[in-house]
Amino acid sequence: MGEVQALPLDDLRVIELGSLLAGPFCGQLLGDFGAEVIKIEDPGSGDPMRQWGREKSHGLSLWWPVVARNKKSITANLRAPEGQQIVRELVAKADVLLENFRPGTLERWGLSPEELWKINPKLVVTRVTGFGQTGPYAERAGFGSIGEAMGGIRYVTGAPDSPPTRSGVSLGDSLAATFAALGTLVALHQVGRTGKGQVVDSAIYEAVLALMESMLPEWQVASYQRERSGTTLPNVSPSNAYPTADGEMILIAANQDTVYGRLTEVMGRPELLTDPRFKGHAERGHHMEELDTIIAEWTSTCEADALLESLHEKGVPAGRIFRAKDMFADPHFAAREAIVRMTHPQIGEFAMHNVFPRLSETPGKVRHVGPTLGENNEEIYKGLLGMDDAKIESLHSTGVI
Repeated sequence: MGEVQALPLDDLRVIELGSLLAGPFCGQLLGDFGAEVIKIEDPGSGDPMRQWGREKSHGLSLWWPVVARNKKSITANLRAPEGQQIVRELVAKADVLLENFRPGTLERWGLSPEELWKINPKLVVTRVTGFGQTGPYAERAGFGSIGEAMGGIRYVTGAPDSPPTRSGVSLGDSLAATFAALGTLVALHQVGRTGKGQVVDSAIYEAVLALMESMLPEWQVASYQRERSGTTLPNVSPSNAYPTADGEMILIAANQDTVYGRLTEVMGRPELLTDPRFKGHAERGHHMEELDTIIAEWTSTCEADALLESLHEKGVPAGRIFRAKDMFADPHFAAREAIVRMTHPQIGEFAMHNVFPRLSETPGKVRHVGPTLGENNEEIYKGLLGMDDAKIESLHSTGVI
């Protein structure tokens, strides 16, 4: 057997508090690259994610094994003084405390960053919320959907003649978690320079705002308000979904000048390259509907496979709109191991997405699916914190763990 490869963050210990998605997804990202993520859950029901996304035949969440992968689960009632003391003892041996409670919650429990730094000055405290730790909205309840609306992406998503639409995934939560993971690693890098921890403040609405490209200067400088544009981007053409003769929809993105020229070659329509309506990027944007109609008429005469082959051969970006079943059947997904198959103790084979991005020398790894509630109590309370059986029994009998 080969030597077990070290993971790049396997020297970090993260204490994860909070629940649902924004904080835990940050913990998942850090755990994917080897950090020891010790998740503290309520002794009664644990993280509500354990009940989300149920699967009929087993009655188990299919989301929990993904968002909690590579983590350890311990139980502690953080509202009890004894549970808060457990956090202090863990912080003394940790690099990061990750939480996504409303601002002020840690402070009410006597676990403010300032108090924790008295125990461990190097501690990075990563805080994920809807609106951030400061400002007039800080104490509001902030789910991802509200942050998506406030950050600007809801208004521009959907068809022009329909209300703003949400994405089919928890985009705001995931963005805030991703920025939180980035901020955590930056703060840890600074700890190496100064020996001092700091707060990483990741707000959902700001994470969404960071995705909004040039929306702000478009309004401030040019008084231009982006609107919903359905399947297209304003003034970017051709870039749309087009029908094929066998009933599929194929995406073609040929808005860059040279790529558009290659598309006209595949179409056998060289005159479209010199047509005044389509000769440049701005002109194509102004005449988007006309150009889309011409392309759709052409694609409607082609079988999807043959169409894609001809587009790829000429270097025109194009592809199908994938669903889960398409991903499982696709050779590119297979060749890059984009999907990894794990073993779930109740369900059996359990597929999920692999670790991204890919590192050439020290890649991350999915080591196990999400743990059962309190699965690692003995390991952490006895092994890490050195509690004896009597202490653990006392905490258990009083409902602390």
